[in-house]
Amino acid sequence: MNQPSITLKGITWNHTRGFTSMVATAQRFHELHPEVKIEWSKRSLQAFADEPIDQLAQRYDLLVIDHPWTGFAARTGVIQPLNDLMPEGLLENLAANSVGKSHESYSYNNQQWALAIDAATPVAASRLDLLRNYGYELPRIWDNLLALAESGIVAIPGIPQDTLMSFYMLCSTLGEDVCTTSDYVVSEKIGSQALGMLRELGKNINQECFNWNPIQVYEAMTSGDDYVYSPFAYGYANYAQEGYARKLLIFHDTVSIDGQNLITTLGGTGLAISTHCQHTEWAARYAAYVAHPNIQKTLYVNFGGQPGHREAWLDETNNARLSNYFRSTLPTLDRAFLRPRYAGHMYFQDRAGAPIREFMMRGGDSLLLLQELNQLYRESLEQTH
Repeated sequence: MNQPSITLKGITWNHTRGFTSMVATAQRFHELHPEVKIEWSKRSLQAFADEPIDQLAQRYDLLVIDHPWTGFAARTGVIQPLNDLMPEGLLENLAANSVGKSHESYSYNNQQWALAIDAATPVAASRLDLLRNYGYELPRIWDNLLALAESGIVAIPGIPQDTLMSFYMLCSTLGEDVCTTSDYVVSEKIGSQALGMLRELGKNINQECFNWNPIQVYEAMTSGDDYVYSPFAYGYANYAQEGYARKLLIFHDTVSIDGQNLITTLGGTGLAISTHCQHTEWAARYAAYVAHPNIQKTLYVNFGGQPGHREAWLDETNNARLSNYFRSTLPTLDRAFLRPRYAGHMYFQDRAGAPIREFMMRGGDSLLLLQELNQLYRESLEQTH
């Protein structure tokens, strides 16, 4: 067999969902095209959220990115628009078969900047075995959640990034999306109500949870028996597969507030191509391969991926293998809030979570906190790099 003449380097994040799915698609693509080798590297989940993509784009050809970077990418041109690089009809197919706003989340200024190969939003997860043993019922409304939390068996991802996403979630659920004006993040009425609700929950959340991301929540729930329920953490279908962890998690739609299920904050990842890539045609062919519905609902999900194509979420085989994860959480994905993506929003996202986390843990003056958030927001609107 001929040695590969082209090598593409990619960067994703360090979890089965983010890494083995890409390695599997890269290996199969290489088998189909022996002249092309694709090498995937990985970084921590926090680095995935934080590290500027302009720095990554200088070192890698293919980038798995978070959609809040889209506005920054469009303004700086660090990744390539994909409209003229994809096979005819593919982008239309992906738009028509998006999971919630996943495809839209990588569209900006009438260009598609990444392919939504992965879809996620905070969903509920439970150890049904323990719930039944303890005689608890699955929470249906916010007050049920607060009551269950008083028993000390509810876990949340409480690091600043995830606490900020929970704040967005409650604002949207209460009827007002964040960052829709140029003056303030959210009205004092809704903002104060959301903060108060987070504080009420936070009173009965174990302190260790405030150092956890979603992966750490799920690892704690499956490796030990201290936590039986998580009300909102970015979903990972891996933990719904028999044999992946010590115990199985079952995933659900979220609790409701006044008849409205929580409108959680959209996550997921997209596959982008750096402007520094020297083999754009091959990078685009590989990206199209990964995003193709047949690959998304078979090879990609079989090797731990959490696909972004709707056919994969509706597929009976996938749902049977993953404890009905996709069908159970699809309504949550479909109503999820698409967070701001303007060029300076990462400045706000990187700084706004910590004071909200502090408030959730210890309380304080909600109006002063909202003023602090408004100042950060105005500064973020002025960011040029």
